[in-house]
Amino acid sequence: MSEANAADARDPGRESDPAERRFALGAGVVVGRVDGDVVRALGIPYAEAARFAAPVRVTRYEKPVHAFQRAPIAPQLPAKLFDRLIGDDVLAMDENCQRLSVTAPADLDDAERLPVLVWIHGGGNVVGAGDLAYYDPRALVAEQRVIVVTVTYRLGMLGFLGDGADLAANLGLLDQLMALRWVREHISAFGGDPDSVTLFGQSSGADAIAHLMISDGADGLFRRVIMQSAPLGVTTGRAAMAEAMLSAVGALSRDADVEEILALQPVAERAARGFGQSSRMPFGVQSGFPPVPDEADHDPARRESARRVDVLIGSTMEETGVIAALLPALKGVFRLPVLGRLVRRLVVTPSTRSMYELPARRFVARHRIAGGRAYQYRMTWRPDRNGYGSAHLTDLPLLLGSRRAWASAALLGSADWGDVHRRGRIVRRIWAEFARTGRVPDVGENDTITLL
Repeated sequence: MSEANAADARDPGRESDPAERRFALGAGVVVGRVDGDVVRALGIPYAEAARFAAPVRVTRYEKPVHAFQRAPIAPQLPAKLFDRLIGDDVLAMDENCQRLSVTAPADLDDAERLPVLVWIHGGGNVVGAGDLAYYDPRALVAEQRVIVVTVTYRLGMLGFLGDGADLAANLGLLDQLMALRWVREHISAFGGDPDSVTLFGQSSGADAIAHLMISDGADGLFRRVIMQSAPLGVTTGRAAMAEAMLSAVGALSRDADVEEILALQPVAERAARGFGQSSRMPFGVQSGFPPVPDEADHDPARRESARRVDVLIGSTMEETGVIAALLPALKGVFRLPVLGRLVRRLVVTPSTRSMYELPARRFVARHRIAGGRAYQYRMTWRPDRNGYGSAHLTDLPLLLGSRRAWASAALLGSADWGDVHRRGRIVRRIWAEFARTGRVPDVGENDTITLL
């Protein structure tokens, strides 16, 4: 890269459009745009891949990347449950979805090197995208003076179903790993500290993080992790289920229309039924295929990772309260003053404990025994009159998104946005402090943190 380009990279005075910011990367120039108190560089390609093939790193941008548009979503079926709970968003869909977006403070000084948080979105590995409006990191970035990277990766049939032979397995996880290598190599151009990277993710995104901790090639790419609502109770013993799913869909074409591939997803999901708790998230990481070791080798790998990764992990108090979205009659019962609390406790408490709380507790204990630092939290906030309680996803508006993005979310019930924002400032401060220091403010290392 020329000295002129390097000088232009973070000097707004030399740009033709004062709203634009040029960033000089080793791979080329990325042009972002100032958006109020933040600067955004959106939809940057970090890899490319043929269908059912491992991603290949983007090594060179031949022309400046004008990073003004949100990344496209990975091919996926309509997210009916997601849309009902938190509202919908419209983004282009593209099989070439390996993109990431960077959001940084607009007034970043040239000498600053800020902590970096990398967001791995949830959605059961079948829906979602990094740049959906309710994942907007503006508040987190502007309040806490950090840099946030949001990652979009392959999902479902194209990202998490493969036999490791004819079709590569774990492609969505391999995409994430490639994105983290991009961050390691290029984030300093945006003012980020590549030695202070924290992964944070929710639900299947948190499960992905748990696997990235033990993945081949991940050492040195991140220092800390925050796992929100990780469904660790449903992500082991998946081999037989994956085999049944593959058998049900038959040979998958590399040349078929993507719609034909997506149409087979319900077939695979039906084949997964009957495989216990794992069937609650049919598409997921498969052990024994790159980059993840065999299941028998997970514990040694986790003990080794404890020496290099700090952990904050937890869940909401009533994770499985979202079952009311699938059974409307149950939602009405949950709202009853006395009986509702009893029914909620009988239905939600045991499943929340088995799928989320107890596996997280064991994760923390194992991490500490191996010499690592780990905290567990429990989020108790229950949005007023939402019918779901302190359920799965209720932590998201406390961290990401805006009033406008969450305006139609049934999950928030009648909650006042001013209250959401006030509570959110507390959570965002804790997440950012952990990203900076590996510690939770005013909490002992052996305590379980109760939030809100």
